[in-house]
Amino acid sequence: MPLSAYDAVFPGFIQTLKALDAILDKATAEASQRKIQPEVLLSSRLAPDMLSFTRQVQLMSDFAKNAAARVSGAENPRFPDEEKSFEELKARIAKTLDFIASVDKAALDAGLDKDVTFPRGPSATVTMKGADYLTRFALPNFYFHATTAYDILRENGFQIGKQDFLKGVFDA
Repeated sequence: MPLSAYDAVFPGFIQTLKALDAILDKATAEASQRKIQPEVLLSSRLAPDMLSFTRQVQLMSDFAKNAAARVSGAENPRFPDEEKSFEELKARIAKTLDFIASVDKAALDAGLDKDVTFPRGPSATVTMKGADYLTRFALPNFYFHATTAYDILRENGFQIGKQDFLKGVFDA
């Protein structure tokens, strides 16, 4: 049986979003223990020209939901980028997971051969086949932002490890 679009991509998105949700719980507790203001972490970056922790999480959410919507043809929900706390980021993750769960798996498969047009910068668009969009654009971008969010916390001395990032991989 061939691998479906859903099975190839979305369990990884779901697992990583859930892992980040758990990491946010750990970060909240550790920040409180270490008396670090959450705003400091939320605005932290790995380098001056990189996006903040908050923006990394927002983009993870966007790449997961946009992939689901664009390939399946579902209505793409808009999530304003207004999160200012760990709790608000957790709520965004929950909304993303709820949306992914609502997407028709058969429509994802049907969308693999269809054109997907999406913005690339403020004034350009790109068109790719759904399969290429998922595997060559959405997946790498999702994991780039997931890894960067994780790395920002590690750079700030938070006690998280690879098992936190991979949380859920070995669960039944």
